[in-house]
Amino acid sequence: MPVVTADPLVVSDDDRAELEVMALATALPLRQVRQAKGLLLAAGGMANAQIGRECGVSRQTVIAWRKKFAVSGLAGVGHIAPGRGRKPSIPDEVVAEIVSDTTSSTPDDAGFWSTRSMAATHGVGKDTVQRIWKRLDFKPWQVDTFKVSNDPDLEVKLTDVVGLYLDPPERAAVFCFDEKSQIQALQRTQPSLPMKPGRAGTMTHDYTRHGTTTLFAAMNMATGHVINHCFKRHRAKEFLAFLKMVDAQVPRDLEIHMILDNYATHKHADVVAWLAKPRQKRWQLHFTPTSSSWSNLIERWFKELTDKKLTRSSFDSIDHLIDTIDEWADNWNTNPRPYVWTKPAAEILTKIRRARQALTRKTKSATDH
Repeated sequence: MPVVTADPLVVSDDDRAELEVMALATALPLRQVRQAKGLLLAAGGMANAQIGRECGVSRQTVIAWRKKFAVSGLAGVGHIAPGRGRKPSIPDEVVAEIVSDTTSSTPDDAGFWSTRSMAATHGVGKDTVQRIWKRLDFKPWQVDTFKVSNDPDLEVKLTDVVGLYLDPPERAAVFCFDEKSQIQALQRTQPSLPMKPGRAGTMTHDYTRHGTTTLFAAMNMATGHVINHCFKRHRAKEFLAFLKMVDAQVPRDLEIHMILDNYATHKHADVVAWLAKPRQKRWQLHFTPTSSSWSNLIERWFKELTDKKLTRSSFDSIDHLIDTIDEWADNWNTNPRPYVWTKPAAEILTKIRRARQALTRKTKSATDH
């Protein structure tokens, strides 16, 4: 029996290309993807009834698709006319109340909303709340930490530091420096069990403390190479000793610019006196704004060290801990990877101003002032 065909749907080359993208999309609504597939089949001359079987709809639906495309073009693909389609299961007012409560309140018996507590408050199903949260990407059970700097010299300091990242001076070595203090040598009381299907790696919850050490580290922002040393204490004496280590490793014909935080040790009289000596005139310290550790890229290196080596290891002594840190740093320096800062200072300052305005509004709302 010959296959019954319909007159091919007239589709331009540009529209066909758009329909092909829609038909393969995974993020578009199902009705839009299915309709795009049906229109492509119609453009190939397939019969309406057969297109309906291919797409899981009726012949009349395919005919409606064709007519709508002839009138509205791509804009009508997957679009539901006002007043048509499935009606919302809950009023828009209830949705607005759920969104408002999610963003601006907490339940009396908990610190955050769950789908069940929100559903009970508004008389809807928990799955309805879950769909609303998923659509708006709300995750009340998660919390991120933050701190907006109150440094009066924020703009000057941030512009200075970001300027070093984005446009470092010629004939200079730029370092990011910080101390990672109180690193504990923790020895787990039992060996870890091996990983196997269905079970993650394990380690005991209890441990023996063997003391602490403080890691001093400075990363060369051009090469990614890290100069590091562990000290027993965290004083101006140790900081000055580390500066001398850096000074000895940088060629004398280069300036040294070091980015660091506002810890009092970094501004100690002994440090200031050493930097004031004629031989140290090539040194310049650049202080990050207070409460802005994110602006110091050495923190990213500390995180890699912690996540990849320290957290899951067991140390039977301080020496063991220090040897492990030194070994990891040596391995890093065999193939160093410099971090690249990309965001300009003006963009960061704009976000900080918005955050301060939001905090001001929140404070006034809480105090009714």
